[in-house]
Amino acid sequence: MSTPAPTPAPGTAPAPGPRANPWRRLWRAAGPRATRGQLLAGVLCAALGFGVVVQVRQTNVSGLADLRESDLVRILDDTTERGDRLAGEVQDLQATRQRLTQGSDQAQAAADAAAARAQEYGLLAGTLAAHGPGIVATITDPGAKLRSTNLIQLVQELRDSGAEAVQVGTARVVAQTAFTDGSGGVLVDGVLQRSPYVVTVVGDPSTLATAMDIPGGVRETLRSAGADLVVDQAPGPDGVRVTALHAVSAPQYARPASPAP
Repeated sequence: MSTPAPTPAPGTAPAPGPRANPWRRLWRAAGPRATRGQLLAGVLCAALGFGVVVQVRQTNVSGLADLRESDLVRILDDTTERGDRLAGEVQDLQATRQRLTQGSDQAQAAADAAAARAQEYGLLAGTLAAHGPGIVATITDPGAKLRSTNLIQLVQELRDSGAEAVQVGTARVVAQTAFTDGSGGVLVDGVLQRSPYVVTVVGDPSTLATAMDIPGGVRETLRSAGADLVVDQAPGPDGVRVTALHAVSAPQYARPASPAP
């Protein structure tokens, strides 16, 4: 038979129950509590991260997608033309090697190859005059605001488009040519050139002329500087003549090195 629990005497407080662990209460008070605002912020951060990733991927692949159809055709034509030109050079070199190794008159073949190579080097170094199809670009700068950087951009665009010989005014342009700002014009290898700047170029006329009209390119840059550009094509074999020559000085320190074994 069970014994009933004792009844507290009147006027006395009931016995206190077991006390909760204070460390557990502190942990619950300091613990994170997800609110509606925090959940919304997390969703926004995730959406922002997704948008950044998508934008970066689109930027990486939109280089050609933003160009016009005519620009894409020009780039394709330039690439094809350069590939054909390089393939032709490979065939010429292979034919030369065959003549030098298998020909009956190896001495004459070697002399012919050396003469042809010297002529090519002379054209590249600017020590020989050049003629052929090309363009004549005339830049008019009535306000004398043209800077050397504008001509550098022009020359770089011409080189990228396959220019084989370039003359600016009375100066032949080669790899070592320096462009600096001068009083009332631009110094090309120390020679002052003034408006109108006549740039004579040997190369494929259509490709060179198209390169001058690329959106955001040479023509627009010159226009923003207050200058005007007129391009005349000369497609014939004697279309243009580059007559200015580059004076080559003897190297002071460089000497030919023996080929590695």
